Amino acid sequence: MSSFIPFDRSQPYLLPPDLKSWLPADDMAHFVVAAVERVPMSAFSVPARTGGKAQYHPRLMLALLIFSYANGIFSSRRIERATYRDIGVRFVAANLHPDHDTIATFRRTNRAAIETAFVQVLLLARETGLLRLGVVSIDGTKIDADASKYRSLRYDRI
Repeated sequence: MSSFIPFDRSQPYLLPPDLKSWLPADDMAHFVVAAVERVPMSAFSVPARTGGKAQYHPRLMLALLIFSYANGIFSSRRIERATYRDIGVRFVAANLHPDHDTIATFRRTNRAAIETAFVQVLLLARETGLLRLGVVSIDGTKIDADASKYRSLRYDRI
């Protein structure tokens, strides 16, 4: 009979977990958090509230958007879902879970500031050697598919 490693999903943590220790030291989440710390927040608009729940800091929301975009997550609902499921997103969001409406509103009201900040983060990534920026060109070459020559026909062959 084989032996298995025992597990118990209902066992609580003795101490609160540190999400930073769950990520490798060279993970992109660390870079995004450090890069967003260098972005000036004066261009971001935060609506004044008289009461209700406290707002999320624009620096947290910006880091969440940039990290999500870098990982191919563009939908506000998917970003919200990733704050529960993805360790990197949880670390960037400081283990908070902004809802999709908050993410969409932040993105809509600060579009120009987000674009400027995104460019600044990309330039910083290029300076540190994490990213190479170049030109990608598509020449329009037609390549026949390997699947079926009868199903994949070009327009000029039809």
